Amino acid sequence: MAAVAVHQFAQCITCHAWSPDRTMVAFCPNNNELHIYKFIKDRWEKLHVLYKHDQIISGIDWSMRSNKIVTVSHDRNSYVWNQEASEWVPTLVILRLNRAALCVQWSPKENKFAVGSGAKTVCVCYYEQENNWWVSKLIRKKHNSSVTGVAWHPNNILLATTSTDGKCRVFSTFIKGVDPRDSGASSSNELKFGEQIAQLDLSFTWAFGVKWSPNGNTLAYAGHNSMIYFIEDVESSPSAQTVAFRDLPLRDVLFVSERMLIGVGFDCNPLVFAADETGLWSFVKFLDEKKTAQSSSKYGSQFSEAFGKLYGQSKHGASNDAVEPSRPRGGVHENCITCIVPLRKGGETVVKRFSTSGLDGKLAIWELDDYIDLPQ
Repeated sequence: MAAVAVHQFAQCITCHAWSPDRTMVAFCPNNNELHIYKFIKDRWEKLHVLYKHDQIISGIDWSMRSNKIVTVSHDRNSYVWNQEASEWVPTLVILRLNRAALCVQWSPKENKFAVGSGAKTVCVCYYEQENNWWVSKLIRKKHNSSVTGVAWHPNNILLATTSTDGKCRVFSTFIKGVDPRDSGASSSNELKFGEQIAQLDLSFTWAFGVKWSPNGNTLAYAGHNSMIYFIEDVESSPSAQTVAFRDLPLRDVLFVSERMLIGVGFDCNPLVFAADETGLWSFVKFLDEKKTAQSSSKYGSQFSEAFGKLYGQSKHGASNDAVEPSRPRGGVHENCITCIVPLRKGGETVVKRFSTSGLDGKLAIWELDDYIDLPQ
């Protein structure tokens, strides 16, 4: 199985992020430490171990323009790390949370970042130059449970969230003095901060891994019921499709083009979904060919068959009820994949390389061209 580079960094990796030039990777080995490695002379060398959080780091994002790292943790805190000479210096972010921070993502323009939390709250953080600190504005009383995922629309204003209440929501995050009125967000920048634009009730279970397509026309997220949901034209006249698959649920998703998406999760094997010329989304294949070639155990086959029968029927919108046989374990990843990150070069609109990390402590770099043709 060529074009997959696998690196065993720890016993377990919670999350990871790449530096702007893709030569360094930052990850959390399932504790309160932030490890930074650099690829030097055909091998990975540990450069830094950053200590500031008191509990597990649950989210990391590395800005592409400003070279800042933001981390969030179960200790309810967030830090923005700036590189000064050879050291990384942390700046505390005022989140005002009473529960764990669970996820984080920089906005496209990197003048804001969003934090999802177990406090049913989303913190949109920005830098106050006059006070030299990071502050947050809170989106409260909109979620009924923990916020598991956040995703920025390309216009830098709209923010999508997923929650364990089973819903996906879209909010305006326009902040006066931070976002210009000519931000290109159509009517979005006329809305007040925290105003809810859409609430999608497609899933009856926990929802994870929300993402926008490169041009922002399509929104996708995964349910814990082994379904994935695609919504077109969220702002104007939304239309939804539900794709059911027999295998285990997804935890994260990534658009590699406008008409192709990779999903990762409990099946330990990336799944490819694609839209045809009519816009109908469906499951295409698994990426890990080594794993799919192996034979499954009798118990695994029985479990997958029962799982597929239980969740193989779509409830909302258009659907693809055809499901593939379950794939056995044993391949690149040996445990749940919790994180998928694009390895995009500057100016690229199509993702040809991406990385995954999981509870097995492995970080894998995938070359998508070797697996499936990318739609143009």
